[in-house]
Amino acid sequence: LIFITSLLLGSTITISSNHWVMAWTGLEINTLAVLPLISKSHHPRAVEAATKYFLVQAAASTLVLFSSMTNAWHTGQWDITQMTHPTSSLILTAALSMKLGLVPFHFWFPEVLQGSSLMTGLLLSTAMKFPPITLLYMTSQSLNPSLLTTMAILSAALGGWMGLNQTQTR
Repeated sequence: LIFITSLLLGSTITISSNHWVMAWTGLEINTLAVLPLISKSHHPRAVEAATKYFLVQAAASTLVLFSSMTNAWHTGQWDITQMTHPTSSLILTAALSMKLGLVPFHFWFPEVLQGSSLMTGLLLSTAMKFPPITLLYMTSQSLNPSLLTTMAILSAALGGWMGLNQTQTR
């Protein structure tokens, strides 16, 4: 119950924030809340999946914090909607792509799903995507639309192509 409450709290903080530090805090609460759910079975594969998830999410959260600090350095704004520096926007796109598991940064996602239970995999595939997608939506006016479109098309194409080779439900 406490992990589900933490997931709801982290998602709510990220979705409702307009300051980068609060959005980052919500993303970190989500990451720390889902780790025990992934490694709940105490199977070596689950522990490996939790470790991979933690490393990828920590790297992506670091990039989110770095892009927001770079933007604040250049513009003096910590507001999420004021992401105007081009380098910060590119780093933020990479960070949110890592969190979402989009094409250039997608290799961790099937392995984490393989090591987690079906309900945890469902949670990772749906509810854990809302906060990064919300951040993408809030910063969409300053992100590169051709890069986002390319990543979306490649993710859909590669996901469908790799899905043909799958034999398991997860």
